[in-house]
Amino acid sequence: MANYVYVVFLSYFVILGNYALGDSCQNPQVVSDSYTTTDATVVVNIAFIAQFTVKCSNNVKNLNLYADVNGKIIPVTKSLEDNKYQVSWTEDPKKVFSGEHQVKIYDEEGFALLRKAQRNGEDTSNLKPSFSIGVNHHGTYTGPWVQSEFMAAATALVVWYLAYSAKSKL
Repeated sequence: MANYVYVVFLSYFVILGNYALGDSCQNPQVVSDSYTTTDATVVVNIAFIAQFTVKCSNNVKNLNLYADVNGKIIPVTKSLEDNKYQVSWTEDPKKVFSGEHQVKIYDEEGFALLRKAQRNGEDTSNLKPSFSIGVNHHGTYTGPWVQSEFMAAATALVVWYLAYSAKSKL
């Protein structure tokens, strides 16, 4: 009887272990595409959108992923298509820099370790993400250096001066 209980418990833990290990992606192959807002004349925030496809060597699908963007944790949205994901966020135009923005992507296990380190106030730079993707921002157009109203007023002033000086010479 004791051997039977031992075998049942051992089988139970082996099955649970397989479920727990089955959700991690081994050797992820990532293909990403990104979009960023470039015109800041009419928007309040700059939008960053990254879409990516993940292929695992162990054929794991439907991963729960989390993104770390400059220390801010963002859940990754899963597409209806297999292994396609999207992460998006916004930032203030004054704080955005042009160039490559690195987005660290964590699976559930890595995310749990990241949250634990953050709660304990530990350094998170030594935690390895599942993979990283780059979002390239080409820069933000904030409008012309000189406003059109100023140019219209300056042009009107120059035309008035030329007309007035021509009238006084007559």
